[in-house]
Amino acid sequence: MKIRKGDHVVVVAGRDRGRTGTVIAAYPDRRTVLVQGVNMVKKNKKVNYQGRRGAKEGGITHEEAPIDVSNVQLADPDSKQPARAGYRFDEDGRKVRVARPSGKDIR
Repeated sequence: MKIRKGDHVVVVAGRDRGRTGTVIAAYPDRRTVLVQGVNMVKKNKKVNYQGRRGAKEGGITHEEAPIDVSNVQLADPDSKQPARAGYRFDEDGRKVRVARPSGKDIR
């Protein structure tokens, strides 16, 4: 998987097509990523009494749900457009990710 935590991505398919965000978490075994502000769902949270002075906490919350990695692409550092990722080796012999259209290093 070429997308990692902290990457800026663009959603290219689904109901949130065109939105951008930062990857909060990546799950390579499930091939999904969690993107900030994308694929928001409502969750029913059970009421518990863990709040300050025994206050109730619970109800309906909004949170991000994982999205398939095939529906997102890295954002090009220059144009902020969706870009495929490639690899190259720098002068120290380390593997570096690059954006295909511009050739710029990612992160």
